[in-house]
Amino acid sequence: MLYLIGLGLNVDGISAYGLEIVKRCKRVYLDNYTVDFPYSVEELGEFIGKKIIRADRELVESLSLVDEAQKMDVALLVYGSPLTATTHISLIQEAKRTRVRYKVIYNASILDAVAETGLQLYKFGKIASVPKWQENFTPDSFMKTIQENISIKAHSLILCDIGLDFQDALKQLSQAARNYKISLKKIIVCQCLGTKHRRIVYRELKNLEEEDFKKPYCIIIPSKLHFMELEVLKEFS
Repeated sequence: MLYLIGLGLNVDGISAYGLEIVKRCKRVYLDNYTVDFPYSVEELGEFIGKKIIRADRELVESLSLVDEAQKMDVALLVYGSPLTATTHISLIQEAKRTRVRYKVIYNASILDAVAETGLQLYKFGKIASVPKWQENFTPDSFMKTIQENISIKAHSLILCDIGLDFQDALKQLSQAARNYKISLKKIIVCQCLGTKHRRIVYRELKNLEEEDFKKPYCIIIPSKLHFMELEVLKEFS
């Protein structure tokens, strides 16, 4: 059987049920290519008491985990909640096709945690992802998503590529905004939500140019604010 298990946001965030399942699985994999973890794999392994096999994109997309799950109980641990990445949906589809039993064990994710900013979740639009720019490859299409959100007065949650440092992300965001003729004023930066390193900041872009944030972090571009949202955000100014 194949288990897709959400880890939540902290090293001890896995649910009691998820932990029970992990302990009886023959093989335990960790999706380690979609996020910068706020803790080490060794810390996680010590907490759950099992050997963890790192699973990169190639391994997960090969769907070999489904083949293994035909013969034994296999767990794939995913930071946050398991089905935020489309690759994991593909695993389920392959399991259905090959008649392998599967179970999804959900958990908290960044999509829940951003509510701590005071922004109302139902006012968020499409999620945007910022890739890490290379010397001759600077895609800025993520700004089109933000532009669409702004047009309907929706907040924009921006997830940053693994390995992308905050200052680089800020420069890319600023450049992409100029390309699309979008004026960015105050933004929200969330660091390591759900952990002891949690931090939320609400400031003008120019006042973030000397700041650094631990990974994982995300950026939010707020749209029109309700007075209750603004009241909470002021605490993070």
